[in-house]
Amino acid sequence: MKKAERQEKIREIITAESVERQEDLVKRLNELGLRVTQATISRDIKEMQLVKIPAENGGYRYGLPAYRRQSDEQQLKDVLQDSLMKLKRSDRFLALTVHPGNGPVVAVLLRRVDYSTIFTTIGDDASVLIVCTSATAAEQLENKLNELANN
Repeated sequence: MKKAERQEKIREIITAESVERQEDLVKRLNELGLRVTQATISRDIKEMQLVKIPAENGGYRYGLPAYRRQSDEQQLKDVLQDSLMKLKRSDRFLALTVHPGNGPVVAVLLRRVDYSTIFTTIGDDASVLIVCTSATAAEQLENKLNELANN
């Protein structure tokens, strides 16, 4: 099966069912006769920018990003407003704490917006580390991200 077809099937599954973990998605696809690995699904989740959203049972489940047709900076603004919990700065580094499942999305959007002050970003499930080109650049980016998150 081609990647586009597999990702379409993933969209169908997470829209129709509550999928909480990557392992659950792998199991469901295997039940449908699609042989996939957890590593493949992990890459698909990042590429599709799936996010964790509150589930009916009180936990979290995978969902589609809500802002597909907006500019990258508008998407970043929306995600920061919805999920940013804490923003800290130290020298050239910014550390963002976000709601679970949103770290990779924020990291990808920061790379897409391509702020010249960013050297690189690293995102995991609930945090993002931003390395800036200088301490001054980190301060400027901190102000920009706070502005996006609070407007």
